[in-house]
Amino acid sequence: MSTLKYLRLEKPYQLMLSNDPASRINVDAEARSFEVYFKDRTELTGKTFGTRTDKNGVHLYEQTKVGRKWRYCTHLFVAKAAIENHIIGGQIGEMLVEENIVTQEVVDTALQDQQEERSRLLGEYLVTQKIVDASELESALARQKNMPNLKLGEILIGEDLVSEAQLTEALKAQKKKRSGALGEILVDRGVIHKEEIQQALAKKLGIPFINLREFIVEPEVIRMLTAAIAFKHKVVPLYVYEGKIVVAIENPMDWQITDALSFNINKYVEPVMASPEDINWALQFYYSSEDIESSMEDMEEEFENDEEDEDYDPTIFSAVETQQVTDNIVVKVVNKIIEDGHRQKVSDIHIEPGMGKQKVLVRFRKDGVMSVYYKFPAKYRSALVSRIKVMAHLDISNKSKPQDGKINFRHFAPVDVELRVATIPTSGGLEDVVIRILTSGKCMPVNAIGLSSRNLDNLLAGVSKPYGLFLVCGPTGSGKSTTLHSILNYLNSSERKIWTAEDPVEITQAGLRQVEVNEKIGMTFAGAMRAFLRADPDIIMIGEMRDSETAGTAIEASLTGHLVLSTLHTNSAAETIIRLLDMDMDPFNFADAMIGVLSQRLTKTLCTSCKKPYVPEKDELEFLATEYVRESIEDAARAAPNKEEIEAQLKEWEKGFSQKGEFTLYKAPGCMDCLDTGYRGRMGVHELLMSTPEIKKMILRQAPAAEIHSAAVRSGMRTRKQDGIEKILVGYTDYTQIRTI
Repeated sequence: MSTLKYLRLEKPYQLMLSNDPASRINVDAEARSFEVYFKDRTELTGKTFGTRTDKNGVHLYEQTKVGRKWRYCTHLFVAKAAIENHIIGGQIGEMLVEENIVTQEVVDTALQDQQEERSRLLGEYLVTQKIVDASELESALARQKNMPNLKLGEILIGEDLVSEAQLTEALKAQKKKRSGALGEILVDRGVIHKEEIQQALAKKLGIPFINLREFIVEPEVIRMLTAAIAFKHKVVPLYVYEGKIVVAIENPMDWQITDALSFNINKYVEPVMASPEDINWALQFYYSSEDIESSMEDMEEEFENDEEDEDYDPTIFSAVETQQVTDNIVVKVVNKIIEDGHRQKVSDIHIEPGMGKQKVLVRFRKDGVMSVYYKFPAKYRSALVSRIKVMAHLDISNKSKPQDGKINFRHFAPVDVELRVATIPTSGGLEDVVIRILTSGKCMPVNAIGLSSRNLDNLLAGVSKPYGLFLVCGPTGSGKSTTLHSILNYLNSSERKIWTAEDPVEITQAGLRQVEVNEKIGMTFAGAMRAFLRADPDIIMIGEMRDSETAGTAIEASLTGHLVLSTLHTNSAAETIIRLLDMDMDPFNFADAMIGVLSQRLTKTLCTSCKKPYVPEKDELEFLATEYVRESIEDAARAAPNKEEIEAQLKEWEKGFSQKGEFTLYKAPGCMDCLDTGYRGRMGVHELLMSTPEIKKMILRQAPAAEIHSAAVRSGMRTRKQDGIEKILVGYTDYTQIRTI
């Protein structure tokens, strides 16, 4: 409830006039006006037939239609935590004007004075209504001068956010450390949240809160702080004001940082607040390219005597570069490439040296798409590759064979991430490097991976069985491991023993016994399966069925009282069944063991920062309906659905995807958050084939994949394309992305 503002149930319903004194709702014969003022300085107005107040908030019954006996309304709930004030039945100013006691001009003047008075309470207003331009910033700084000069401890005690005892303990710890901000110590001890400190500072001291993603900083201001100082202290220079430099910082009361900045730039520093997420974003936005460029300039100086001539000899050049592998500049650049990749949430980093004088191309894969990160001069190709091989404990001298290894990046930089490195020899005696970023991410809840409500219900019903085989299929990078871990998270409990064999272990969960496959020492998926069966399992998860031995062992385990989950690299749910039969699996055992197959792909989602609704034309809806119905056509001779089928589908969609018969779709023009692409993030698009008596008979007679697919559609399966079109109607993505996958 603390995060909810208001909730409106759009479907109108009838409210009957009642004189029953026991009724909890006071229903009025005539609708009365209501006004709700929220803490974020927004308003909500309308007319209501009655009100009801409970511990969570206010219930209003908005007028939509009036009859002689019935009142048609929609239910509006406004959360108590979001309300600053609310008025039912008109404001006093309106009533005074209606009674000719005062003029409207007098009321307007009074309301303006009232609004100015309210604006002095800056706390939540400054945090929610962030400053986005220089004029707003100047006004806020001028207003701040009149605020009292208090210490952080006094503010937090005054706001009842910490106790005297907690503050005393934190101050003692600060004295012992002789460094460290008081706020950080309180946060580390779990006494208070960072957001509470920021709101308290805004309220008591009037310190402005900045929206760094909207605030435009001039290049000459950015140049006043070097990248090294800005990243070290996590500050962003914003503006020069009355001879002082205004900087955004998470905790503006950290005098050690402001003093250090004043000393470095020889200017008085005026601190303002920004969220840590916005500060990290701004540092990358304003300094990343500059940081790489400055590092490159340093590298140019290091190698200025090693100019290439026209006759390029890679063997001689390699010897010169290898001497520079431990150079501090090369180390910094490699670390920065990896840190930026991790910060931008990319999945893979590709380092591609070109031949001759061609540059070294570094590309990132994010949301499944490659993009250029930076082009390094050709002379650094061996230095960069050799540095990465040193970090991964690979053989620098061996350039003729592929090698693979791992890097624990915590040993080289303050970033908790593990890397999987693969080097591949290319023409001209060069090597490509591909780095997979293995973020030890948290497991997603099973209801957050994009499954439709129908698919979610069927999946949970299937995997809740005590034994059987459930498979997730799709190409590499389609989110199969994430889905399996989400299912395991749902099943994970102290009553079950769960073993997993993975290559590699990317997601960890408490309660799971996870084994990493290593074929070099003989720990294969099949070997792990056999070991698990001797270790009293309830549930077994196998990262991938790569061979018939693993598949056969998994089916046997599922028939002997164990629930087995695994993945397979196939294109569709029906093809998964045929693939296993082609691996010489016994059709009788497989038909008995199979619970279901989930086929999935990942599609890009519209950027939530810039996506906008629009009402689609009828032609667009008919096109989507045609594509949707086409998936269910079994008659091979018929290429497209008829008009009746399309109209029937549109009527069915009206029940679940429209408001009062009107559909709303979304498009995203692009913004800074999505780098003007219109897309940010990905979600799953699925087809779930559940085992039915008809499909079991087809497995026994080894029917073709097309027949199995048709039988699954008849039993209610939605294809991936149909699932994707439904996600378009909900507003998650658009047809361009669904067509792509």
